[in-house]
Amino acid sequence: METIKTDLLVIGAGSGGLSVVAGAAQMGADVVLLERHKMGGDCLNYGCVPSKALIKAGKVAHQMRNAAQFGIAAVEPKVDYAAVKDHVHDVIASIAPHDSVERFEGFGARVIQEEGRFVSEDTVETASFRITARRIVIATGSTAFVPPIPGLDQVPYLTNESLWDLRELPEHLLVIGGGPIGMEMAQAHRRLGSQVTVIEGAKALGKDDPELAAIALERLRGEGLVIEEDALAKEIRGAAGAIEVETEDGRVFKGSHILVAVGRKANTEALDLDKAGIKTTGTGVKVDDHLKTTNKRVYAIGDAAGGLQFTHVAGYHAGVVVQSALFGLPAKAKTSHIPWATYIEPELAQVGLTEAQAKKKHGPKLEVVRFHYDGNDRAQAERHTTGLIKVMVAGGKPVGASIVGHQAGEHINFWAFALANGLKMKAITSMVSPYPTYGELNKRAAGAYFSPRLFESTAVKRIVGFVQRYIP
Repeated sequence: METIKTDLLVIGAGSGGLSVVAGAAQMGADVVLLERHKMGGDCLNYGCVPSKALIKAGKVAHQMRNAAQFGIAAVEPKVDYAAVKDHVHDVIASIAPHDSVERFEGFGARVIQEEGRFVSEDTVETASFRITARRIVIATGSTAFVPPIPGLDQVPYLTNESLWDLRELPEHLLVIGGGPIGMEMAQAHRRLGSQVTVIEGAKALGKDDPELAAIALERLRGEGLVIEEDALAKEIRGAAGAIEVETEDGRVFKGSHILVAVGRKANTEALDLDKAGIKTTGTGVKVDDHLKTTNKRVYAIGDAAGGLQFTHVAGYHAGVVVQSALFGLPAKAKTSHIPWATYIEPELAQVGLTEAQAKKKHGPKLEVVRFHYDGNDRAQAERHTTGLIKVMVAGGKPVGASIVGHQAGEHINFWAFALANGLKMKAITSMVSPYPTYGELNKRAAGAYFSPRLFESTAVKRIVGFVQRYIP
């Protein structure tokens, strides 16, 4: 067994781990990267990248069916599901070199593709190496959580990992879970030609603003998705091609395939964390505001840290760790400026506080402003008029923004920037947007905050009257 001593050991080659390695190695640290499976982690191979590629294929099929609104003959697309999956894998392959062993070795890091586990507070062993490091970063990500539903282990089921190997379009896909992953895959498969039933134990899209979620769900149901809420799965039975899900209230749903999308669990079980004095919680590794574990030599980032499970959060965490581990700066991770999006159509996006959260925190000081997509000329021209921007304002500053509508995931960037930099609504109204763009929606939402102050104020009207009468 070879012994290695290094400045920094990163366990996990997902987005967060790779960001730490790239930054640390290029700034002169001696870095070892340990990855037991695929470079790029879940996001590249099973999550963000393949799901968005599949969603795009579904959008193309949907546009073909609905071309008549633009004066073009609508046609029923001929979907070759195997070819769609080839498209998905081609997208993965096109991005893979960016996350490759060769690229990160080029930065000066040593990449070891073996599974490791802690043997002491500062040492990790693999089959071939014993690695001792001054600092260690756990960036092992997460995997699909498979709930202990009676009968599930007796039928063939899909997760976001195994879905990409499926080559035949499901005749009727049952989706257990109405969160972002479940709803994205449900709509994509419906548009590609499957019958789809979503079975959700509570409320579909339950973590989003209820007003905005309702707008999205109405659209999804209008496309033919069956979305069953308050439907907690009690038992699953059947065989390949003929699967039944029975819920606690006695409802029974039948389909040909079943996709389990009820959440994720951190990949920490194989690390022997107790041997390093590292404690865990119900969702992942226990960390403080600096992302340090109960072993101060060790950090945990991204999904492994048990907080918000988004690729961009892992990237953000990487920056915090680089500042702390390499420069000794007291960098802290926060969540108040972290956006997220669900890539159904219409998209859902959020940053900062929701309306309910803002009311609880700011009480009567809170003002909620809204602007609907149908007031935007570009949205009218492109027939994307279903949507709403809602901004929560306290003390003249936005404290949260919720968006449902076309490219909501793009528009939330604007509000994420505003929150991260403490901008006031006045600064937003000072911006000039090119016409006609969807970006005008953000300025119009900010304008809705000032409109009552300008157009309903008697003081403003008196000033205008005075100027018109007496100022030449």
